[in-house]
Amino acid sequence: MGILKIVLLTMVLAMCSFLGIIKANRFKLRVIDLCEMKKALNLIITKMRYTYEPLPELFKEVSKELNKNIANIFITAHTYMNELNAKEAWKKSVGESSSNFTNEDINIIKGLGNLLGKTDLEGQLMQIELTTKLLEEKIKEATNLQNKNTKLYKTLGTTIGLAIMIIFI
Repeated sequence: MGILKIVLLTMVLAMCSFLGIIKANRFKLRVIDLCEMKKALNLIITKMRYTYEPLPELFKEVSKELNKNIANIFITAHTYMNELNAKEAWKKSVGESSSNFTNEDINIIKGLGNLLGKTDLEGQLMQIELTTKLLEEKIKEATNLQNKNTKLYKTLGTTIGLAIMIIFI
C-alpha cells in the first residue's frame, strides 16, 4: 500500500510540474507568434514595393515562409478574399486564428485590415509599417512577461505538487 501511495504522489508532483511548464510555455509561444507576424508584415512590405502582386496572391506567397499558426491567418485571408473584401477577409481570418495572441494583440493585427485594398500602395505600406511598430512594442512587452513569468509558473507548479504530496503523506 505504501509503494502505491508513493507512486501516486509522485505522479501528482509530475502532473503539477507539467502543468506549470505548459502555462509557462504560453508566454514563449506568444513571443514567437508576435515575431512571426512581424516577419510576415516585413515580407509583405518588401513584396508590395517590388512585385506589385495582388493582395490575395501576396498573402499566399508570404504564408509559405511562416510557421503554421501565422501562415494559417494568411491562407485563410487569401481564401476569404474570393468572396469578401480585403478588410473583412483579414479581420475574419485573424479572429478565427488559433494563435497565442492576447485580445490586445488581435485588435492591433485586425486594425491592419482597415486600409487593406482601400488606399494606394503608399497608404497600405504606411498602415503595415505602423502595425509593425505596434507589434515591436508588444514583442518587448511579451518578452518581459515571458522572462518574469516563465520561472514563476514552473516553480509554482512544482511547489503545488510538493504541497499536495506533503498533505497526503
